[in-house]
Amino acid sequence: MGTGVARAQDAPAASAPKVLRYAIRVAETGFDPAQVTDLYSRNITAGIFDAPLRYSYLGRPYRLEPAVTDGMPEVSDDARRFVFKLKQGVYFNDDPAFKGKQRELVAADLIYTIKRHYDPRVKSGHLYRFEGAKILGLSEVRAEALKNKMPFDYDRPVDGLRALDRYTVEIRVANSDPRLLYHFADPMVGIMAREVVEFYGDKIMEHPVGTGAWRLGEWRRSSRIVLEKNPGFRDERYHEQAPQGAKPELVEAVRRLQGRKLPMLDRVEIAVIEESQPRWLSFLRKEFDLLDDLPAEFAPIGMPQNKLAPNLAKEGVKAVRYERADVAISYFNMEDPVVGGYTPEKIALRRAIAMGVDLDQEIRLPRRGQAIPAQGIISPGVTGYDKQLKSEMSQFDRARAKALLDLYGYVDKNGDGWRDQPDGSPLVLEYSTQPDGQNRQLAELWQKNMDALGIRIRFKIAKWPENLKAANAGKLMMWGMGWSADVPDGENFLGLGYVGSKGQSNKARFDLPEFNALYRQQHGMPDGPERLAVMDKANRLMIAYMPYKVHVHRIFTDMTQPWVIGYDKNLYQRDFYSYVDIDDEALKKAHPKK
Repeated sequence: MGTGVARAQDAPAASAPKVLRYAIRVAETGFDPAQVTDLYSRNITAGIFDAPLRYSYLGRPYRLEPAVTDGMPEVSDDARRFVFKLKQGVYFNDDPAFKGKQRELVAADLIYTIKRHYDPRVKSGHLYRFEGAKILGLSEVRAEALKNKMPFDYDRPVDGLRALDRYTVEIRVANSDPRLLYHFADPMVGIMAREVVEFYGDKIMEHPVGTGAWRLGEWRRSSRIVLEKNPGFRDERYHEQAPQGAKPELVEAVRRLQGRKLPMLDRVEIAVIEESQPRWLSFLRKEFDLLDDLPAEFAPIGMPQNKLAPNLAKEGVKAVRYERADVAISYFNMEDPVVGGYTPEKIALRRAIAMGVDLDQEIRLPRRGQAIPAQGIISPGVTGYDKQLKSEMSQFDRARAKALLDLYGYVDKNGDGWRDQPDGSPLVLEYSTQPDGQNRQLAELWQKNMDALGIRIRFKIAKWPENLKAANAGKLMMWGMGWSADVPDGENFLGLGYVGSKGQSNKARFDLPEFNALYRQQHGMPDGPERLAVMDKANRLMIAYMPYKVHVHRIFTDMTQPWVIGYDKNLYQRDFYSYVDIDDEALKKAHPKK
């Protein structure tokens, strides 16, 4: 099926805007930086809002640089004091909330943006990242609002968050946090204006207004998102350098783009297409300029033996293959009466279920070889990953799984052929999933694997945003999902088990005092062998208690048409569309006028 998209480039050259078109496979949830936690929504808010810092688009290894700060922040007092000096002359996109006045970005905006994460009404999915450092005074304001059931007091001064002048913010934290600056390059700290939030109220997810290069031009929920160039965007210039060992075409693209004003495109049009086949076919028909994540089922066609197919290479298609700092997981709700709990028989149940999952078959069939088995919760590509670790997490041992179930009393007590719980009540797993093709195949494998263990499993199918909302509320027994790192550090993955992120990243609602203590300990340590040892202990506790079955670390391939200039994958600089251009001549050759 085609998308039926007519290319604007087919119009007369004088009026042809530069447009980048691509599709995402999961529907967005909205555009409030504090509320959204899904990858696709965050990739869009990253273009509309400026965080104080950003990652260099082509810098490898990944490195931070100023976005709207005047130089890098000052860090002192053993990483307990941070001073951000904002650039002058940075303005928000025009909006009715400003009543016709030009609105400059100031220190109060960054302070307000941080405070929103502490407001219980906002339900920030990222609060735990600030709570780890403990900004002085803010947790107390939040606790008071919760206790008294009163609105969060944004005007109450706190010791840890102060404007030193119109453009300078001082942040002071109780816990040494050597990596706190990472979070200030994340879309979650996309800086917002208070009057915009108050103007739109509960509709703020639909009305993003930032200082970034883009504004929301059109939105049809779960269908189509259009970003338009912000006409008032400041003068930012392309200054990237090709990383060492870069492909010749990327080196040439960097040379061509040097010094160009950003962004170079006029529009970005994003379709939401959940099924893999229409996304893939639309790219082949040149209706999309970019294929964000080659569907695994088409990897043997597009990337046979993990090399770009000759027919695509001949057409000038370019491929970027990469390991995302990523885990594909199935979580067990630790508060669920069937699969949750910390007693020996509950741990045994989760371990047996995990050992009954045939990872080789999963990688070979639904994932088409585009993954490697996971040994723990920390992924490759971040601090704390141990490539030498070999653990039970990746083991497939059906006989041992059955023996473990038998030992702890999960046997067929009523003769119906299915295992029951030790108290005789039925043992039935409920696994939440989505209706797309790959998830259907993964569900089929779960069915086959659990049937072989004698465990009944049922599937609860819903759209991804619905499952996310239910998961955060603790309403799902099990759910299969992916988690990608927000920062190049393993703490981001250990946070999946930390009590402070329960209901946020900690979908399993895992709460083990020993693990929590290790998490807090590594948080304040500088990088080095001592911290790695603490992270390893925490990782091994998650393997032992098995709140998550970590299946694989996925391998991805993005593809671009010949006319897309300068694309490369940066795992942490999410608004890639701000750094690429369209070659009009190459595009005209592919789309001649009829």
